[in-house]
Amino acid sequence: MQIFYTPDIDVNPELPEEEAGHCIRVLRLAEGDGILLTDGKGFFYKAAISRAHPKHCEVNILEKWEQPALWNFNLHIAVAPTKNMDRMEWFAEKATEIGIDAITCLNCRFSERKEVKPARLEKILVSAMKQSQKATLPGLNGMIDFRAFVSQPFDGRKFIAHCE
Repeated sequence: MQIFYTPDIDVNPELPEEEAGHCIRVLRLAEGDGILLTDGKGFFYKAAISRAHPKHCEVNILEKWEQPALWNFNLHIAVAPTKNMDRMEWFAEKATEIGIDAITCLNCRFSERKEVKPARLEKILVSAMKQSQKATLPGLNGMIDFRAFVSQPFDGRKFIAHCE
């Protein structure tokens, strides 16, 4: 079953415009059809389409359940984006599929890329979350200086992958 991302489903029982268009125009679903939703916060929703319109598809929530966490700790990965953005996008996709909790982009001393487009990465994260049937969308933090990142207070363990 196709999964649709609806970040504010608790307050607004309607698919976002892009998701509604895919549901109604592409998949040709109609009123009364069942769909599966996720809010990206760990919950799945079984719903039925109550009003089928390509720009605002309304749904009735039939059931809600929480997806159990994969592990009992928080996994946050910080990475310096490479010059080739395709590699960063691939990394974000695969990291989401394995179920990490957050990604931070680092600006290091020898970084070739000084900025990233968070909107593009966000779309990739949402797509990977739906594809891998996860209910939790990883947090995406913008670019931060390496020294500032490692000096932030942190409860837990930190590891740095290094070639030497």
